[in-house]
Amino acid sequence: MSSFDERLRALSPARLKAIRRGIEKESLRVQPDGALALTPHPAALGSALTHPHITTDYSESQLELITGVHADAEACLAELTQIHQFVYRAIGDEMLWVGSLPCGLPADDAIPIGRYGSSNVGRAKSVYRTGLGHRYGRRMQTISGIHYNWSMPDVSNDGYFSLIRNFRRHSFLLLYLFGASPALCSSFVAGRQHELKVLKGQTLFMPHATSLRMGRLGYQSDAQASLAVSCNNLERYGESLQEALTQPYPPYEAIGIRNPAGDYNQLATSLLQIENEFYGTIRPKRVIFPGERPLHALRERGVEYVEVRCMDLDPFVLVGIGAETLCFLDVFLLHCLLAESPPDTPHEIAALARNQHRVAERGREPGLRLESPGGDVLLAGWGARVLDECGPIAAALDAAHGGARYRDALVAAGAALEDADRVPSARVLAAMAKDFDSSYVHFIRAQSERTKYTLRGMPFSGESEARFRSLAQQSIDAQRQIEAADTLPFEVYRERYLSAERLGFPGSVQGL
Repeated sequence: MSSFDERLRALSPARLKAIRRGIEKESLRVQPDGALALTPHPAALGSALTHPHITTDYSESQLELITGVHADAEACLAELTQIHQFVYRAIGDEMLWVGSLPCGLPADDAIPIGRYGSSNVGRAKSVYRTGLGHRYGRRMQTISGIHYNWSMPDVSNDGYFSLIRNFRRHSFLLLYLFGASPALCSSFVAGRQHELKVLKGQTLFMPHATSLRMGRLGYQSDAQASLAVSCNNLERYGESLQEALTQPYPPYEAIGIRNPAGDYNQLATSLLQIENEFYGTIRPKRVIFPGERPLHALRERGVEYVEVRCMDLDPFVLVGIGAETLCFLDVFLLHCLLAESPPDTPHEIAALARNQHRVAERGREPGLRLESPGGDVLLAGWGARVLDECGPIAAALDAAHGGARYRDALVAAGAALEDADRVPSARVLAAMAKDFDSSYVHFIRAQSERTKYTLRGMPFSGESEARFRSLAQQSIDAQRQIEAADTLPFEVYRERYLSAERLGFPGSVQGL
């Protein structure tokens, strides 16, 4: 097998310039006072079912903004900014919550789940969300983050899974560098056991936390903790998910598919209702055909890109993530692809989960140690070794694109590794203490207001306005066409969609 340096040298400037990326960004809609907006998805934004750039995630109150695929970070962020500008013009006096952890929340059953119309596919999306509420509670689903979709040409299935294994090993560094959720409103954990400390009033925190969103109180599942999904290859990955998607899980069997009144409680009684329910810091992905199961698409046509899922919203950045962070992610993902990547084991998967929770909750703690194959190591030392290995990658990307933005992103990461006060989680706590009476809600509400007025004050051409209005109308028309074309009863649709045959067959795909 070739060495890391040989693999890097084999990447031509043309191939490095052919890296593609896109962003999916979740944000809660909130009222001017910072309370969750309980209004339906605004009609001016179009159909959440069919709009290519503006939809909802779990809740009617939780927007998901989606860029296209871009050749550079600046173009990607420019499109994300434009989408935000249109949204702010359409939501009246509401605003987007710029923190990953939610605003003050109402009672769990008052949080509205997403609605997608009367078609079978639209009903299935809502029933799936109803199931998530029964399984994990609706509050957990109001967490928001940023997903970074990344691909490079001529990467095989095995190459992408090699990247994924290394990403899971080293993603502690992303939580440390970019985690921005060290505190939360107590309404988020009402009725749950936790080890958070009271900062002041209704604000709870952990003194050295980086990303509570990615910790035990965040987007986690005790049920899924038993699911040791192997990423050694596509076949093993598919087998791991297939069992979770098809075998009944007793606690969810107890919930049942329907309640006594005949309303749907969930799509299925398996550990996972559908593939998207699997929580992870990174996923292999492929664009799917209408009605196709994601696992079937992977088995039939292979991995097309990876979806990075562990990035918090940065409340100090206008659209939640900046160009320097995207450049660092490009370097980091290339490192994960090029470095040696031994097979994973259930023992390692469990250790990496413990590392994730440790860094999420205590990442800025001086002298923090993590589990590694050779024994416990200092987070700072392990992170510094990864950054050192990233140096030649940043140089290669700068040589391909011109300039020094990748080197600068790496230098900034190194400075933050040496000085924990520089990372967003520390800056959030410092800003709260300085100007906002140590209140999480007051701080994020003020940042949300600042972001709203800044984006509304930026130039937005009439041409862009007209284009987004046209997209909204096209999406409404597309939803109507889907609804008009439905012929199957919903129960027949549900059973057919969830059938094991729709997942494809283990071993049906050869490595590309």
